[in-house]
Amino acid sequence: KRVWLLIFGTLYPAYSSYKAVKTKNVKEYVKWMMYWIVFAFFTTAETLTDIILSWFPFYFELKIAFVIWLLSPYTKGSSVLYRKFVHPTLSNKEKEIDEYISQARDRSYETMMRFGKRGLNLAANAAVTAAAKGQGVLSEKLRSFSMQDLTLIRDEETLPLVPPPPVCTQEPQWWKNLRHGRLG
Repeated sequence: KRVWLLIFGTLYPAYSSYKAVKTKNVKEYVKWMMYWIVFAFFTTAETLTDIILSWFPFYFELKIAFVIWLLSPYTKGSSVLYRKFVHPTLSNKEKEIDEYISQARDRSYETMMRFGKRGLNLAANAAVTAAAKGQGVLSEKLRSFSMQDLTLIRDEETLPLVPPPPVCTQEPQWWKNLRHGRLG
């Protein structure tokens, strides 16, 4: 049953939108943009109504009929709903919605930075701990990042293993800065 809703509600409109973009027909652009906006609200509402009304007889058939009504060039359902309800509502609430989106964007950026720093600290701590405990091949490979060392790693089959350098017990300043969230 869900296949019909996907075909009529998503695939056919997506293909028609593609055709509108391809032909650069502004009238079709507007028509399909109104459809997608209305369909986005329908999909959001559908999530709630599926939980509450799915027991209702012919509920699914009514949803398919509604989507066909939205698409129909005779009824122009999406255009009617957009012009009578969606556009006026969004126009009245546009400033509040923009402010909410801006605040959410700022908070999400701050959250991502906070989690990013935590993740970087965890990864760096794990690498240092592994290097300190490794004392073997891992310590040997992590001791330096010079080009000479990279060449030695590539050619290690021909060279005898060298004992690892002693582990430094004092924490370097760059590491302290990184752990405390200071870059530089």
